[in-house]
Amino acid sequence: MSNAICQSLRSPIRRLVSLKRAHPISTSIVHNETILVKNNDEFVNKVMNNDKPVIVNFHAEWCEPCKILTPKLKELIEPLNNLDLAVVDVEDNADLVHTFEVKAVPAVIAIKNGLIVDKFIGLVDADMITGLIDRMSGKKKEGA
Repeated sequence: MSNAICQSLRSPIRRLVSLKRAHPISTSIVHNETILVKNNDEFVNKVMNNDKPVIVNFHAEWCEPCKILTPKLKELIEPLNNLDLAVVDVEDNADLVHTFEVKAVPAVIAIKNGLIVDKFIGLVDADMITGLIDRMSGKKKEGA
C-alpha cells in the first residue's frame, strides 16, 4: 500500500518538475505580488536573482511613516507586471539591515540585475516615488 502511495505521489511531482523547467514557478511568499522577505537566502533568491527589477522597502511595524509608504508602494507597484516589490521587516532581518547599511526606516532601495541602482530614506514626495517606479518599470528612461 505505501509503495502505491509513493508511486501516486511521484507522478504529480514529476509533472511539477517538468512544468517548472518549461515555465518558472514563483515559490515566493506572495501577498498580492509583494515578496515578503523572511531571511537572507530568500532575499538573494527572490530579489538579487530576480529577472525583473525589484523595489525593496525596509520597514518596521512601529514606524509611522512606514504605515504610509508601504501601502502606497503596494498600490503603485502591484498592477505592474515588470516590477516587483519586496518588503523587509528590519526587526526580523538584522543581517540585511547591516548589509545594506539601513540607518533609518522607511528605507527604499531599487535593485536591477542584482545591483543597487537607486535609493531613498524616509517619506519623500509622491513625484519622487512615481519617478523611481517609472524608471524601474521602463516607463521613463533612467537619468531622465
